Amino acid sequence: MSEKKPKYGKIIEGAEQLSLGISMVVAVLIGVGLGIFLKNTFGIWWLLWVGVFIGIGAAILNVYKAYKKQVKEYDEFKDDIRYKNLYKDDEDEEY
Repeated sequence: MSEKKPKYGKIIEGAEQLSLGISMVVAVLIGVGLGIFLKNTFGIWWLLWVGVFIGIGAAILNVYKAYKKQVKEYDEFKDDIRYKNLYKDDEDEEY
């Protein structure tokens, strides 16, 4: 039985990839907003940069989580017979 893909499968896949970019931008903007709030609350100018770095760190964490999810999805293919040759070790090769 062949697996039927949803009618809007490509759009859904594209939205999932786009969501990573959006989440990166949102993480940085939230960090900047936090930095501005801290700077205005305490009157210390470098707290703005603390917020910016927190936002950048959150964006990097989002990329890392997406990477780990993608690796996990690709690991499911290593036992599939169609892709077995791609995961062959050098010791298994016959010359």
